[in-house]
Amino acid sequence: MQISHFNLRQDGTYIIAELSANHKGSLQVALDTIQAAKEVGANAIKLQTYTADTLTLNSNKEDFIIKGNTLWDGKKLYDLYKEAYTPWEWHKELFDYAKKIGIDIFSSPFDATAVDFLENLNPSAYKIASFEITDHALIEYTASKGKPMIISTGIASIDEIQDAVDICRGVGNEDIILLKCTSAYPAPLKNANLKMIPNLAETFGVIAGFSDHTLGITAPIVAVTLGAKVIEKHFILDKSIGGADADFSLDKEEFAQMVQAIRDTEKLLGRVDYSMTPKRKASRQFSRSLYVAKNIKKGERLTSENIRSVRPGYGMHPKHLKEILGKKAQKDYFFGERFFE
Repeated sequence: MQISHFNLRQDGTYIIAELSANHKGSLQVALDTIQAAKEVGANAIKLQTYTADTLTLNSNKEDFIIKGNTLWDGKKLYDLYKEAYTPWEWHKELFDYAKKIGIDIFSSPFDATAVDFLENLNPSAYKIASFEITDHALIEYTASKGKPMIISTGIASIDEIQDAVDICRGVGNEDIILLKCTSAYPAPLKNANLKMIPNLAETFGVIAGFSDHTLGITAPIVAVTLGAKVIEKHFILDKSIGGADADFSLDKEEFAQMVQAIRDTEKLLGRVDYSMTPKRKASRQFSRSLYVAKNIKKGERLTSENIRSVRPGYGMHPKHLKEILGKKAQKDYFFGERFFE
């Protein structure tokens, strides 16, 4: 499975820098953030395509006031989304710039009009946000476009995840990536439950990854060790910019550290390999083998005093020690000599 030119089975971890609201209403900041994402080694920059009116109602009723111990408690949903959205008139310039500098770009659509709009920009994939996983019509319409589907599972039950996967497959789209996600901002480490990453892959027969809202870079690194093939993390040029998502975003220096740590982790994980490479063979000189520990005359018995398993490893394999002890020497042996029989 590929996103653009990146093969998720062969090319390591696909790292997504989430722009979200971190432009603080400035097109230039958005462009600079895309450039910075490229510089720190992200594979993709991701937008969110909605307006306040496509997400909610401009209502002052209690239902539309945010509560629940979030960063935005007391704020009206409409006002939050109006502040945080990325203007649609920016999208073409952002897409063109990303493609010019060689970084993938795509978005999370939040309704069918956003999908239609994004189709004209040829995104490399689509992302379904965790709060949209229950929107079957949106998933079906988006999946029908034939692009890879990246779906966050933050609020979903196992049946709702299965529904989303089945909907994609029902329209012939098998390119499905499920992201473990904790829908809290920021997310406590104790609620990350990263062991779900390999379980998502096994249970649903898809590629699994991690959309991270924890603070710091530990969680994405652990996720990669558990098999995450995609990592998504909110990215901001400088936290002094502020904004709806700044508190749980990584700045340029932190994101670069995360990317490097993930690439180092990939090297450390390596592959299953029992072959005797030239390097491993060369290192065997420091292993043990059988050496003559005392001069031995022909016909003398071989004992644990005159034959020992010691370093280096140029003599007979130590596994033969038991079978040769008690036998008579077939020739004279001298101290420090490699023992072979």
